[in-house]
Amino acid sequence: METVTKVKKGAAGRKAGSAKKKSVTRSIKAGLQFPVGRIGRYLKKGRYAQRVGSGAPVYLAAVLEYLAAEVLELAGNAARDNKKNRIVPRHLLLAIRNDEELGKLLGGVTIAYGGVLPNINPILLPKKTDKAAKEPKSPSKAAKSPKKAVAA
Repeated sequence: METVTKVKKGAAGRKAGSAKKKSVTRSIKAGLQFPVGRIGRYLKKGRYAQRVGSGAPVYLAAVLEYLAAEVLELAGNAARDNKKNRIVPRHLLLAIRNDEELGKLLGGVTIAYGGVLPNINPILLPKKTDKAAKEPKSPSKAAKSPKKAVAA
């Protein structure tokens, strides 16, 4: 009888004792937080084109990450202006609508629970007149009308 010695193997058929190699994702290579692999998969699965280049998901992930960072920074400023620690949809709306370029990009977008920008049409505001032309409010300070002066 032969004695068969089994070699102890770890995950994926590696020999025991060998160090597991750390995986380097395309997101790490590009220095991004957004998932390059997932975006590439969605581009292929979405059938936007017959073929998808290797640089397309990297570029799209970088653009999406930049836009997200920009919106979050502006929304954080809006939250701080309102003395809040948490960003809510209202802060997102204020950030997007007050920024010219983001407002144009997301012009047709409705943000749930965002409300509207505070705005009063100038026509609805009371007309401003000079103080000299204004009539005094109390009758005791008011000068006598010409009709009463003639009658007296």
